[in-house]
Amino acid sequence: TANVLRLCVMSGHQGKPTRVGIRELRQNLSVYVRRVREDGQAYEVTERGEAVAQLTPLPGRPRTQADRMLEAGRIAPARRDLADLPVPIASRDGQALSQVVLEMRDEETR
Repeated sequence: TANVLRLCVMSGHQGKPTRVGIRELRQNLSVYVRRVREDGQAYEVTERGEAVAQLTPLPGRPRTQADRMLEAGRIAPARRDLADLPVPIASRDGQALSQVVLEMRDEETR
């Protein structure tokens, strides 16, 4: 559809789960559950430094905000691989491109 945003997302939650001690988890359980639900974060629960359990999203549930937006049809997966993108253009004088854009905007308002 024409109103669908194409989005490239690099998720940081695909590796090893973050470790959290059982005492920390107990004291802040609602915070950790929110992170699992909203961010798709997975946790390895430890007791005295030993892994004893995992806190992870349920299978089949959208894991991240991007997953939920994909499921709702608000965004579509990228058509190309990130590695296929061209090398970013460097400015002529080595100045950061964000600074060049700011200067161009300043010139337009004069």
